[in-house]
Amino acid sequence: MNIYELDTPSLLIDEIILYKNIESMQDYADKNKVALCPHTKTHKMPYIAKLQIDAGATSIAVAKVGEAEEMAKYGISNIFIANEIVGEKKLQRICDLSKNINISFGIDSIENIKEIESVFSKNNIIANVLIEIEVGENRSGVIEESDFIKLIELLKKSSYIKFCGIFSHDGNTYGAKDVETCINISIGAQQRTINFANIAKELQMPCERVSYGSTPPFINNGPILDGITEIRPGTYALMDASQANSINNYETCAATVLSTVISKPTKDRVILDVGAKALTMQERVSGICSSKGKGLILGYPNAYINKVFDEHAIINDANFRSSINIGDKVRIIPVHICPVCNLYDEAYLIKNDQVVKRVPISCRGKLQ
Repeated sequence: MNIYELDTPSLLIDEIILYKNIESMQDYADKNKVALCPHTKTHKMPYIAKLQIDAGATSIAVAKVGEAEEMAKYGISNIFIANEIVGEKKLQRICDLSKNINISFGIDSIENIKEIESVFSKNNIIANVLIEIEVGENRSGVIEESDFIKLIELLKKSSYIKFCGIFSHDGNTYGAKDVETCINISIGAQQRTINFANIAKELQMPCERVSYGSTPPFINNGPILDGITEIRPGTYALMDASQANSINNYETCAATVLSTVISKPTKDRVILDVGAKALTMQERVSGICSSKGKGLILGYPNAYINKVFDEHAIINDANFRSSINIGDKVRIIPVHICPVCNLYDEAYLIKNDQVVKRVPISCRGKLQ
């Protein structure tokens, strides 16, 4: 089937670009002699996760227990939940997963450790944990060295928790004003992460894994410092407009959304049949990942989505309007692909404008 025979909106993934992106990041990890743990919250597809593992990834990262459960159903056996897991129900589900796969997850508080010890001791199972370090994103993670030391000392006394290492996420690189600044931010974040790994070693609790997550520094071929053992990029497999802007190359964008022109009510306005429920309302407005509007129109360099409603996308561009007709189908490069994948039940793997395979987005909606 030709892609333009598909109903809309539809999520498309170019097979050739996907394979190139997966191979390129694996080569980067291999060159820097670090393990690759792709964050699959971007695509949410066991099919793509398996491609990444087949290419050399040593494990995968997920954001939620539900995603881990779904990936495990498809035979993926080494999973890191790169998030703090709080609550007896979720911890019990991890206990159940631990019986069949190698699973680890994040912590950053004493309260969390106490709850984990309680739940896992009842199951007579060892919890594998990594402490999250805050490196500038102003999100979760340990900030003060004194708090980190307290966590390490408590873990020493825990009978049912194994300390596996530390992890950090460097999302503030997205807002860097240029590539040089992005790389400098990345180096600083890595140095801070390694510093905490050294503290753990001094306390006789060496890190098996020192895991650092981001995408802009990696796709810009930034250095990986000695002491980092693992990287966790997510967006690289599919890419999107904002990530492509950081490297000035839209040809790396494997994912597009197919949409139909449904109205041309004025001399410069075009309406598409895709809105916030199929494209999201997210924007990136500053830094190397900044992108115009809420999506770019593939093949029309100056056209972009100015506004979205629930089921409508608005493009204000007279030249674009004059070049298309009602009923035509166009492809949109999303500004941020991660939430877009979570809006579809399946994606269409394509090659040379032909549908190759339907790929279930099995982790869609697995938010618990």
